[in-house]
Amino acid sequence: MSLVSLRRAARETVSGLPREFWWLWTSTLVNRLGAFVATFMALYLTLDRGYSASYAGLVASLHGLGGVVSSLGGGVMTDRLGRRPTLLISQLSTAFAVALLGFVHDPVAIAAVAFLVGMASNASRPAVQAMMADIVRPEDRVRAFSLNYWAINLGFAVSSMAAGFIAEFSYLAGFLIEAGMTLVCAVVVFVKLPESRPVLTDKATAQPAVGLGTVLRDGRFMSVVGLSFLVALVFQQGSVGLPVAMGEAGFTPADYGMAVAVNGVLIVALQIPVTRFIEHRDPKRLLVVSSLLAGYGFGLTAFAGSVGVFALTVCVWTLAEIVNAPTQTGLVVRLSPVHGRGRYQGMYTLSWSLAALVAPLMSGLVIDRFGAEWLWGLCAVVGTAAGLGYAMLMRSLPAEEPSFAETPVASSAAPPVSPPTEVGAA
Repeated sequence: MSLVSLRRAARETVSGLPREFWWLWTSTLVNRLGAFVATFMALYLTLDRGYSASYAGLVASLHGLGGVVSSLGGGVMTDRLGRRPTLLISQLSTAFAVALLGFVHDPVAIAAVAFLVGMASNASRPAVQAMMADIVRPEDRVRAFSLNYWAINLGFAVSSMAAGFIAEFSYLAGFLIEAGMTLVCAVVVFVKLPESRPVLTDKATAQPAVGLGTVLRDGRFMSVVGLSFLVALVFQQGSVGLPVAMGEAGFTPADYGMAVAVNGVLIVALQIPVTRFIEHRDPKRLLVVSSLLAGYGFGLTAFAGSVGVFALTVCVWTLAEIVNAPTQTGLVVRLSPVHGRGRYQGMYTLSWSLAALVAPLMSGLVIDRFGAEWLWGLCAVVGTAAGLGYAMLMRSLPAEEPSFAETPVASSAAPPVSPPTEVGAA
């Protein structure tokens, strides 16, 4: 492809999205650029504070548990308070909790604050996804979610490299830098992003209110949540099962780092061109194919005997990740009623948070009792089950309705967002 063609492709990928989306995208990028704590938490607790690996694992689990709790709480806040207030509360709380984590020394206090950090940081996810669904046209949502996912991975790749250098200088500096960058995100939200929560028309107001019970009774959507949990279990093995298996096979941490670095590099390099390829394609096929690629990508790890082969397997499941993430998020929006997007996104976020809790337990148990080969075989089975589930679930997926009967709430901080022209089917 020529340089001119590449420029044209890049221009078409980023064109047509509203200004508010790019401010939200910028906030995401800045937030991930400062995501140091998750990278060096275990090293901080074991090397700097002298705690055991078991205690570090407990703190990590409590951090994840906080995310599980806030998945639903953040979704409810997004619908009740609005997208903008939820983002502000989440980001200000995260900045305070992360800074506090750098100063507490008591093991009980560290564990408690880590739980608060997990709660505060994860509460913003439903709000970000709901706001994107509000301000971006339905035909552009997969592209928007893909660009946001690209920003997350780009920011995380940079912050992961920077975290090592910062940790050598001062762990406290890492905590304070993350807190400061999270405050910058809050400022961006406050100054540049208006509230986007739709104001319902009389017809929409006459519909039953959406509560968490409504979400739980939505069989089709909860099936998507269940399938999302299965896929997330597989993807989590890249950070929990793979390093353990490579270590038991005699590979060094540096070997694992080299293999898994391919994941971040490919996402940054391929997310945008792959998005152009999948943007208007059948989501059923994309989700089926990505589930199979994820399952069998990890399944192929059973045959890896060198760092190069491990890296090749990472290529396979990374491609699955690139396709799955924006497609599945777009499906969640499509199945969510407009006035319940926050709760629906919160339930979807919960599937990933639960997978982050279950995956370490599952991988450790399977590897200890049966061996790593059984874990990779199980990943192939789970990926196949998820692919079959998506194939059956989406045989009668409702079409998006070409009508929009609501307007967003205006904010005092900025002009109101122009209402989208369409809405996903409730």
